Amino acid sequence: MPQITVDYSEQLADNFDRPGFAQALHTAVVEIAAAKPPACKTQFRRTEATTVGPDADGHAVVHVTLGLLAGRTDATKAQLTETVLELLKQYVKPAEGLALHASAEVRDLDPSYRKFDS
Repeated sequence: MPQITVDYSEQLADNFDRPGFAQALHTAVVEIAAAKPPACKTQFRRTEATTVGPDADGHAVVHVTLGLLAGRTDATKAQLTETVLELLKQYVKPAEGLALHASAEVRDLDPSYRKFDS
């Protein structure tokens, strides 16, 4: 915990500083949501096709999902979501003519969540 997943359009592959974003996001999650640094895990998933409305071209999407153990207030979750969007503005630089659609959500992990490290 936290479990962070970043889905992003392949058109952003060369213009998205993923390691920098992950490090900045981990720092923010520690500061805002009281996570422990070694517990922060981020996975990036590049998507091959993006369609926005009727358009298959000219758009790119980034969506960040943060799964946290239950107990954070709605205010904490909102602050974290806003911070994610600000970080995306810093670390994603879409090519000219490419419209960026960025979003984020923070959700509680299901009570059945378990993990192991080896």
